[in-house]
Amino acid sequence: MMTTEQQVITIGMIILGTVLTRFIPFWLFPADKPTPAYIQYLGKVLPAAVIGLLVIYCFKDVSLTAGNRGIPELLCAGITMLLHFWKRSMLLSIAAGTISYMVMVQMVFQ
Repeated sequence: MMTTEQQVITIGMIILGTVLTRFIPFWLFPADKPTPAYIQYLGKVLPAAVIGLLVIYCFKDVSLTAGNRGIPELLCAGITMLLHFWKRSMLLSIAAGTISYMVMVQMVFQ
């Protein structure tokens, strides 16, 4: 159990960390100066790399020889991709894929 002092320090550190992560990019890369080439490069390649890592993470424990053989995972990944290519809405596609996966594993593939 934390004391009140420890709780206040913890909350203060969380606030400080949040504020710093919000302000540091603006301090390092002000609007009146051009963004460095390596930052522009990272802005182009990191989104695809992160999505690739998430896909690998989502499918890493899927077994094609046991259980549902990855059917709900593959169906919901397909739903997510189709919605994203159709509507071009990341929020919609992620939400629909997540909700459909939860419905499938809770009600369909029990």
